[in-house]
This record gives sequence, C-alpha cells and structure tokens, in this order.
Amino acid sequence: MMNIAVFASGNGSNFQAIYDATQRGDLQANITIVVCDKPGASVIERAEKVGIPTLVCSPKEFASKAAYEQEIVKELATKKVEFIILAGYMRIIGEVLLKQYPNRIVNIHPSLLPAFPGKDAVGQALKAGVKVTGVTVHYVDAGMDTGPIIDQVIVPIGEADTREQVEHHIHFVEHRFYPEVLQRVLTKQTLKA
Repeated sequence: MMNIAVFASGNGSNFQAIYDATQRGDLQANITIVVCDKPGASVIERAEKVGIPTLVCSPKEFASKAAYEQEIVKELATKKVEFIILAGYMRIIGEVLLKQYPNRIVNIHPSLLPAFPGKDAVGQALKAGVKVTGVTVHYVDAGMDTGPIIDQVIVPIGEADTREQVEHHIHFVEHRFYPEVLQRVLTKQTLKA
C-alpha cells in the first residue's frame, strides 16, 4: 500500500471520508500524516482521534514559502510519504513540493474545472446562475486549479437551492467520489513504480 499524506486547512470532512475508505478497504493506502497550515483547525482533532500523526505549521512562521515547504518535505520524508492528497488545503502548492512530488499531488475542487477556479467556487457558480456545478479531481501544478483533470462529476443546482444546500450536495458527492478516484490514481501509480 502506498503511503500518503493528506493536506487540509479546515473541517477535515474529506480527510474523514478518505480515512474511512482506507478502513473499509475501498482505498488501499496508508495515511502516514496529516499536514495542516491552520492551528486549531478541526482536521487536527479528527486526525488525532484516529491516531494519525499531524504536522501543524503556520506559513507566517517561516521566512519564505520555500522554507515552509522545505520543513514539510523534511517531515514527509520521515513518514515515507509517496503521494500527497489535498483535501481542503487552501494554499497554492509551491516549487519545493512540486519538485519533490512530481505528478504525485492530487486536489479536489468544488466545480467543473476549468469553470470557477480558486476560492469560493460555489459562490462563483451561484452568482453566474448556472444550472449545474460539480466536483473535479485533478493533478496539481504551479497554477490555481489548472493541473490536468483526472475525473469530474456533475452536481445539479436546483432553482431554489440555497448556498448551504449546494455546499451540502457537493460535500456528499465529494465524500464518495474522491476516495473512488484516489483508488484508481494510486493503483495506476503503484503499477508504474
């Protein structure tokens, strides 16, 4: 099984879905660490509750983005991390991590990319008045949600749907879809190695 790190900045519901999938055997991976850039984020408590080590470090404490990422890379090496999964990690990945993990960083985004990249994709979709949005899983590159798309799924937006309802639908889909896509991606990576 491949050793993976999950990066998250907030509640950690996607981390929880990924962890649960590993426990059921639906996702054959070993989460060796959770990396969080926001001290006090709920994902830290979720990880600790199930015995997954965490690395919590605020980028503000480092002289540069490179120094911040070098600290992360050093810790990932001690945990023998082979692949990085972004699950609500609200930072753009920089050159240090991209060089260390080429084509081995995956992200999930709450829209049908290339539509509505960046922050507040749900708000962007609602403002645009679209009838469908979705969820995209993609490889990470140096841009903001610009890496090669792995898979997408549509999430309809009802006429009377509130922002909270749309977010709820998206999270429901993400929690099933992300582990399924990750299993395919990690299986392919294992075959290449």
